[in-house]
Amino acid sequence: MKHLFHKTISINTGKKVTSMIIPELDHPTLHLAWAQFDQAADAMNLDHKHRERLKTPQRSLMVSLPILMDDGRVKVFMGYRVQHDSARGPFKGGIRYHQDVNLGEVAALAMWMTWKTAIAGLPYGGAKGGVRVNPNELSLSELERLTRRYAAEIFPLISPDHDIPAPDVGTNPQVMAWFMDTYSQQVGYAVPGCVTGKPLAIGGSLGREDATGRGVVNVTMEALQHRGIRLEDSTVVVQGVGNVGSHTARIMRDAGAKVIGISDVSGGVFNPQGLPIESILRDHTHGMPLSDMNVGDHVTNEELLTLECTVLVPAALAEQITVKNAADVRCQILTEAANGPTTLEADAMLQDRNIFIIPDILANAGGVIVSYFEWVQDGQHFFWKEADIHERLHDIITGAFQRTLAFSQEKNTSMRMAALMNGIDQVAQAHNLRGLYP
Repeated sequence: MKHLFHKTISINTGKKVTSMIIPELDHPTLHLAWAQFDQAADAMNLDHKHRERLKTPQRSLMVSLPILMDDGRVKVFMGYRVQHDSARGPFKGGIRYHQDVNLGEVAALAMWMTWKTAIAGLPYGGAKGGVRVNPNELSLSELERLTRRYAAEIFPLISPDHDIPAPDVGTNPQVMAWFMDTYSQQVGYAVPGCVTGKPLAIGGSLGREDATGRGVVNVTMEALQHRGIRLEDSTVVVQGVGNVGSHTARIMRDAGAKVIGISDVSGGVFNPQGLPIESILRDHTHGMPLSDMNVGDHVTNEELLTLECTVLVPAALAEQITVKNAADVRCQILTEAANGPTTLEADAMLQDRNIFIIPDILANAGGVIVSYFEWVQDGQHFFWKEADIHERLHDIITGAFQRTLAFSQEKNTSMRMAALMNGIDQVAQAHNLRGLYP
């Protein structure tokens, strides 16, 4: 039996009948997620009854979003929400606004979120949402109308006890505030816990903005210690200067590492003596691209990934390290801050070269961990100190790292396979205990 997402449709052209994969479900990121799952499932001899069930999202929604533009036109955008698995608790996952978003990509990200929350021990299942739009091309009022329409369209799937969205690529606390307000208007009272990543004034959490980057740094420091490398002797290259990349670079620098390379969509800058991270981030926040900064040598994003360094942090988009450039990657530790930055073939090449990879579902779990803290605080109506949040984040994510490392050494497998196998096993156990309804 073919997998649901491999279903084909036939077209009669009058001359011959051809078949093709439904475009909305044919996405390289989803194929990567499936390939990783199959590899882990084979390694752990996962029962066949779980395989199709865990690869297929529990629920998928596509919505059209007609928006009144500032010039009076009506433009229709496509929105998505995929809920992958709820065996361990409510769905949890971000919302991204990007011009390349489609259902296949969102389904892959929802699947990874299921494994991510299981590895961290959070009582969630994975979900993901998105709108196919370039948010930089919208005015603030257009962005608000788009967000409110999207929130209204997926309202039946969302609640603090069912599915809790959060920010992702192209979204931010203001978008979450509009989303929370739209949801609250539907039910007639304020519901802070319907989303996470909100501003502090409406139930957000201290420590949420830099949570993913801080988690990236926490696991990277564990990996450095495992490899016997002093933090002060390490050099770091970060691809991406968005929320995750910028905070990763800043926190690594503050901890004592030397950040020698960083990039944005315009390209990267490199200085073997270390970059002035504070001034770079300040100028970039004010709209200056890295290609216009005079702080070091200018490199392309492709060249940045091949700079010699101790730690390479891809913190941009998926499939940045492939068979085309994996042989040229010159780091000792690869910390995957982005989702799916390394293809399966490239992963094998890096493993053969003894590069220590911290997989994305472990490395970037800091965001969902502190989102969990925010959700708990909203439910309790009691908020924690930022120092407590940092401490609890450190304890949870480093504990997950050490469990994954121990499992990888015990089974003589990679960190990626160890993380996937642990996450999949946790979800499979939940399915076994709950049974199958009806």
